[in-house]
Amino acid sequence: MDVDAPRGLLRAFEELEDPRMDRTKNHKLSDILAIAICASICGVDDWTKMEFFGNCKHKWFRTFLDLPNGIPSHDTFRRVFILLDPDAFEACFMQWVDGLVEASGGRLIAVDGKSLRGSLDRANAKTAIHMVSAWCDANQMVLGQVATDEKSNEITAIPRLLRLIDIDKAVVTIDAMGCQKQIAKTIVEQGGDYVLQLKGNQGGLHEETVELFDQCLREDCRGIEWTKATTANKGHGRIERRTIWATEEIGWFAEADKWSNLRSLIRVLCERTVDGETSREYHYYISSLPAGDPEKLLSYIRGHWSVENRLHWSLDISFGDDERRTRTGNGAENASRLARIALNLLKSEKTRKASLKAKRMMCGWDHDYLLKVLLGPTKQK
Repeated sequence: MDVDAPRGLLRAFEELEDPRMDRTKNHKLSDILAIAICASICGVDDWTKMEFFGNCKHKWFRTFLDLPNGIPSHDTFRRVFILLDPDAFEACFMQWVDGLVEASGGRLIAVDGKSLRGSLDRANAKTAIHMVSAWCDANQMVLGQVATDEKSNEITAIPRLLRLIDIDKAVVTIDAMGCQKQIAKTIVEQGGDYVLQLKGNQGGLHEETVELFDQCLREDCRGIEWTKATTANKGHGRIERRTIWATEEIGWFAEADKWSNLRSLIRVLCERTVDGETSREYHYYISSLPAGDPEKLLSYIRGHWSVENRLHWSLDISFGDDERRTRTGNGAENASRLARIALNLLKSEKTRKASLKAKRMMCGWDHDYLLKVLLGPTKQK
């Protein structure tokens, strides 16, 4: 049995400060983290079941953990994660991810937010915690995440997140909430490119971009250079067709120089046909990338859309993110990180072709497979 696998994972968390008073430290923080991470991988999503899980696997955990006072109680798990500094936990999480993720030019990093609905506390007038995550499409991993301030939104959280992760030579995609001059500047300053969705929150730029495409991208229009590409997919009784137009004609926009490295404007037409009925919807974007490769631009845009299925849907359906009723202290935010650690490890394990739910069950049944998942991939040099 390769008991060094869990130890390798825990090395990234060695510097994490224990928030408890010395007289209450009956269990080592490293032991608590190890059990919690294994429990999250195996489908355990609350503190009480975490204690049951630990007791059921007590003999196995003793092969690589000290456990001086046995398995911690559910109250201990709950108290530790309520008190644990989420920023420090995030720093350790990102140090661990950095050892797994291979950075490559042109990789897609999708930044998107998600509320933890179960953290809503109406009795104490506390809103649900909103987490902003950076998802690397190529590696199928969460690179980092931050919580928005209670009285703020994603606009202030996104720059903080971007400064924490490596986006050099990457393409960062963000929905309309993140279409801000300062966010574009942050991406460019860190060596990345951007594709940002345009909506009404950028009134003048959005309206003039819509007008440009409506009036100028016609057969009888002259003097406007643009590129075009189309993709189509069939399946599950529907046909989906996407057409992209991109142009580098931005000189007409008075504030173009206020957007760092702004180079192209993009329109995407999404058409979906189900049972003979076709719906159409236009989406608009700005980008620091050139318009010369519309197929590539469309792949980045589609990649961002897929984050809903690959990250948020997985967290909701497989990990019960919205059902977790942790509302005290830092509990909800730290429990969310446990889920993302587990998701990263399960996604990166490629030897078993199975759903996340099936993999979690196999980890619970088979210690050897759990160790394989804990070991994670090796970062390519």
